[in-house]
Amino acid sequence: MTINVSADGTIELEGACSIEDAELLQQRLLGNPLSRVDWRACRAAHTAVIQVLLAARPSLLGPPAGTFLRTHVEPLLLPSARQASGGPL
Repeated sequence: MTINVSADGTIELEGACSIEDAELLQQRLLGNPLSRVDWRACRAAHTAVIQVLLAARPSLLGPPAGTFLRTHVEPLLLPSARQASGGPL
């Protein structure tokens, strides 16, 4: 499984997160909206997983392992991007 919850409640994304992981990630974030997401071991993520992250805007521990995620997705999820879009901090 590519989504795990650590003892402190941090949601960990590992390896290549598939479309099936998006629903589980969403459930975890809905269950605890203040959860942090650690994606330092995430090499790739299906667009559905990225959409959940963009919608939920969790606190992230990163950068992610994958170059595409680090280059193209992480900038969209940084606090400065949230302020520019008018989203919550």
